[in-house]
Amino acid sequence: MARGWESKSVEDQIAGREEAKESSKIKKLTPQQREIEQKRNQLLMMRARALSMLQSARSDGYRRQQEEALKYLDAELARIATL
Repeated sequence: MARGWESKSVEDQIAGREEAKESSKIKKLTPQQREIEQKRNQLLMMRARALSMLQSARSDGYRRQQEEALKYLDAELARIATL
C-alpha cells in the first residue's frame, strides 16, 4: 500500500514540475507587458465596482457619476488594449 502512495506522489511531483516549466514558458512577460497587464486588471476591478455601485444607485446624480466612471474606464481599457 505504501508503495502505491509513493509512486503517486512521485508522479504528482513530476507532473507538477512539467506544468511549472510549461507555465514559465507561457508567462514570461517583459516589465512593460507586466505593467500593462497590472493596469488592465486594476481597471477591470474598478469597472466591476463602478458597475455594482451603478446597479445599487438610488440617486440620479450618483447614477450619472457611475455611468461617467464606466465610460472613462471603458475608454482606458480600450486605450491600453492597443498598446
